[in-house]
Amino acid sequence: MRVLVLGGGALGRSVAESLRGEFEVTIIEKDEVRARALEEGGFNVVQGDFSYTATLLKAGIDRAELVIITTMDVETVKKTVYVVRSNNKDVPILTVLPDDVSAENLLEEIREAYEADVKVDYAVSPRSALKDAIIRSVERIGESKNANLLVRKLKELKSKGDSLLILMHDNPDPDAIASATALSAIAGTIGLKTQIVYGGEITHHENRAFVNLLGVDIKRVSPGSYELKRYPFIALVDCQPNGNLTTLEQSDYDRIKIIIDHHQVLQHLQELIPDDAFIDIRPDVHSASSIMAEYLRTLNMPVSQLLATALFYGVYIDTKKFSKLSHVDLKAIEFLAGNVDYELLDKIEYPDISTETAEILAKAIMNRRIYKNVVISNVGFITNRDAIAESADFLLRLEGITTVLVFGIVDDRIEISARTRDVRVNIGAALREAFGDIGSGGGHAQSGGARIPLGLFKLAKDKNSLLRLAEEAITEKFLEALKVKEG
Repeated sequence: MRVLVLGGGALGRSVAESLRGEFEVTIIEKDEVRARALEEGGFNVVQGDFSYTATLLKAGIDRAELVIITTMDVETVKKTVYVVRSNNKDVPILTVLPDDVSAENLLEEIREAYEADVKVDYAVSPRSALKDAIIRSVERIGESKNANLLVRKLKELKSKGDSLLILMHDNPDPDAIASATALSAIAGTIGLKTQIVYGGEITHHENRAFVNLLGVDIKRVSPGSYELKRYPFIALVDCQPNGNLTTLEQSDYDRIKIIIDHHQVLQHLQELIPDDAFIDIRPDVHSASSIMAEYLRTLNMPVSQLLATALFYGVYIDTKKFSKLSHVDLKAIEFLAGNVDYELLDKIEYPDISTETAEILAKAIMNRRIYKNVVISNVGFITNRDAIAESADFLLRLEGITTVLVFGIVDDRIEISARTRDVRVNIGAALREAFGDIGSGGGHAQSGGARIPLGLFKLAKDKNSLLRLAEEAITEKFLEALKVKEG
């Protein structure tokens, strides 16, 4: 890009020095001695008054792709803007202005003085520039604070032991898996040995593809198992105690030393875990992967293509395909995007669907019941829990449907997944209201889940009776929570 820097004083020289090498920079300087000094410093210099057409033409104003005016003399700026526009009406102009002069005032004065409508693309005042620089510095300090505290905690743990268990929620999704992998990478630089574990199932075909294609090393563990007990320290990623996490026993809580999550803080969290635990929970951020990407960026850690791809997909999934983004999510995308294997990403997002998942989707379609704009579907006795969520996602695409609930019976419990695109409905709150007294339920505004122990339903004579009783109870409670009448 061809850049003209108008003025070779302290500011102009500093700007040209910063741009030199990456851009083709020419300085216009009126003072002969200063112009000679700039030339001796290796700059391309045109000596002359930059507010005159002849000087600008000599410097190549017709080919310039950016003009930077570095003087704060308002009269000179007005004349220069007019002359630049007379010779190149499209080139972007960036000018420095005194604090008491706005770009609007400048253009109005040019209009009155020269009877011409011109534009200045960018105007910077020292005060606003200083304010912006301070804000950026504060943001960087804030970003690095959490990362540095995490590293300090990891070093503290390393001084007391050599291993760390990284635990995800029971049925980990790409966001949890990617975040755990990133934490493992950071802990590895401190010298800690890590193991990533979970307690449930990974049955969603996209999640299985994610693990397999990225070669993520994770293990399934059971409550009270040796694999859980043998590690001196535990880190929770994308989960909190008593949430979607049944692996830990009460006696394990004292070993929780790190919690990184983007969901709402659970009540009495501080009472459950040690006072010295590192906690970074940010409900305003939409994915744990974004928080981990911030750590990696501010720590200047090298990120492999596989890890970048994993984190990028984690952000993609948990932000609903980039439809909900905080500034932390945006910075994560910017940081990761250039290092992503997009062919691999495509394979993860569109893997082959299993026969079992296809059969459950078919059941969800065939067994659907419609109540106004709400669909409730029973997929029966299944082993693939994640297919319930996939079925809910699929049914939400039906024309005229705004809210969906799908349930199935897995082992000794009823698993429920719900989705909505009705802005008047908070599906997480509805599930909590409907099933909180007989099980557990919750989630976000547009998606959520619930789990109900079979309990009294086991008194049913046979499986068909059990399904019928469950469907009646679930339908009644869910529609009541949505304030929708059956019929």
